[in-house]
Amino acid sequence: MTETSPTPSTGTGFIPGAKAPESKAPETRASSTAGAPAPVPETQAIANQQAVPHPVVGKAETLPQSLPGGDQLARIEDKCARIEDKYARSEALLSRVEEKIEGATTRMSEAARQSDLAALRSEVRAVADRTRRLPGSGALVLTAIITAVLTVVLTIAAQRFHLDGLLPPR
Repeated sequence: MTETSPTPSTGTGFIPGAKAPESKAPETRASSTAGAPAPVPETQAIANQQAVPHPVVGKAETLPQSLPGGDQLARIEDKCARIEDKYARSEALLSRVEEKIEGATTRMSEAARQSDLAALRSEVRAVADRTRRLPGSGALVLTAIITAVLTVVLTIAAQRFHLDGLLPPR
């Protein structure tokens, strides 16, 4: 799956065709005096660090196809293009899925409203059935009249038969 690169990934050989700028060693006070020898570096690492040229950032050169890194760069660019195409297809697929989910959500909301309306209709029907079984205003007036007449008749009968004596005194 992975191939090892023939060029190292660090150092000046990392970028094929890039030219390293020439670096000048910093001048010291000892070298500025006439006839004095240059100071000896303390370690070999400091000397190696000063000898390594620093790459220039910002200058880009076109790579000739004959270089071994150019072919690998072209393959990497092709892979990147394929990845971008796959990403675009995935994004289009996700947008279609999102639209379908939104449509399904809308339909489910409508269905829920319809079921809520159906439940409300059945409750209203049940209340209407209960109120239809209640007596109407005519029956209530007739009941009130009959109750009043019976109360008067029973009160008069109680007074004629002297039933008021049966009640305890106040």
